Amino acid sequence: MFENLSERLEKSFKILKGQGRITEINIAETLKEVRRALLDADVNFKIAKQFTDTVKVKALGQEVLKSVNPSQMIVKIVHDELADLMGGDKSDINIKINPSVILIAGLQGSGKTTFCGKLAGWVKSKRSKSPMLVAGDVYRPAAIEQLKIIGTQVEVPVYTEDGNLNPVQIVRNSVREAKIKGHDVVIIDTAGRLAVDEEMMNEISSIKEAVNPHEILFVVDAMTGQDAVNTAKEFNERLDFDGVVLTKLDGDTRGGAALSIRTVVNKPIKFVSSGEKMDAIDIFYPVRMADRILGMGDIVSLVEKAQEQFDAEEARKLQKKIAKDQFDFNDFISQIQQIKKMGNVKDLMAMIPGAGKAIKDLDIDDNAFKGIEAIIRSMTPEERTNPAVLNGSRRKRIASGSGTSVQEVNKLVKQFDETRRMMKMMTKSGNAARLLGRK
Repeated sequence: MFENLSERLEKSFKILKGQGRITEINIAETLKEVRRALLDADVNFKIAKQFTDTVKVKALGQEVLKSVNPSQMIVKIVHDELADLMGGDKSDINIKINPSVILIAGLQGSGKTTFCGKLAGWVKSKRSKSPMLVAGDVYRPAAIEQLKIIGTQVEVPVYTEDGNLNPVQIVRNSVREAKIKGHDVVIIDTAGRLAVDEEMMNEISSIKEAVNPHEILFVVDAMTGQDAVNTAKEFNERLDFDGVVLTKLDGDTRGGAALSIRTVVNKPIKFVSSGEKMDAIDIFYPVRMADRILGMGDIVSLVEKAQEQFDAEEARKLQKKIAKDQFDFNDFISQIQQIKKMGNVKDLMAMIPGAGKAIKDLDIDDNAFKGIEAIIRSMTPEERTNPAVLNGSRRKRIASGSGTSVQEVNKLVKQFDETRRMMKMMTKSGNAARLLGRK
């Protein structure tokens, strides 16, 4: 997402490189390119014009510090305005009341049902809640079955009623059931249509009236661009929803919906979602998204993902092993497993400042560690614990057992030795302790 926009913005900023100061002439040329970049990203024309007008006023009204060149100054202003355009601060969901009822709305195919499961898993793991999913879509074939499968994946119960085709009655009964069973969050999946129609709007309005939800989230397929923004506007007029969810951010999307929707409906983007995996859900941080658009990475999110997999006791044990030069292949594969739990490898690398552009054309998938794991798993317990015994014949056997070549085994062993040596050096200098959260 935003790949093309990032490139176009970077080119526009180059116009100011080498300039001694920001003037009416050079800023006009730069912002003309910025506006074109936004329009190509499917941003609403009025919003794109308003955005560049604001940037111009701020750029011309600021003194350029001696230590900062005009190009850097304009990047900072555009960054702050992008973050403001997308909402400024993150916006939380309302789950303080027991039970908190969350109504999920949107068109068919926007990813509502999958998001319901992701949200259930999120409130369960991140907020220590006891959620219940409600199958309120009684029209789409297999919608109820899909929600049941998703519920099993996130280990959250799903409320259904066989033979009852009245969604208003179903959701009303589900809230009563949640109170009896002690569930403190009720997430209601609702029916969608291929386009906005009166029947659909009347039904979702009746559901809202029946359960008086504490939170209404409108799910938008980010790949639909301005169409998504227009749909959100129509839904908001009827539902007055509390926030937006952008799905399918891993698709070939230009990002216009993310940049336009906040201004058009005056409601915050609360979550972003990508892929089918149930943990592929994130709170939307406008500032961090602005960082990524401008190629600054998102190191804060990367650290947070790492901390979720971080075990302080295991880290202490690992540090002791590194200090004694006892780090082995068992520890190596354990670290790989933790990295895999953090998410898609390419997405993680894109969070590193400057890395996004470098890896954009690389084909890095979730199987990036497959060969490494196969090699390590083909080793005997002794070979994993004591890599020094890996002579030529052992390496040949490992290559055969892992379906790789001796050269690939040799390469991994060399990389492992270099990693171990670097870790030991960091431990001696005290950097490892700081990385592991110790003072």
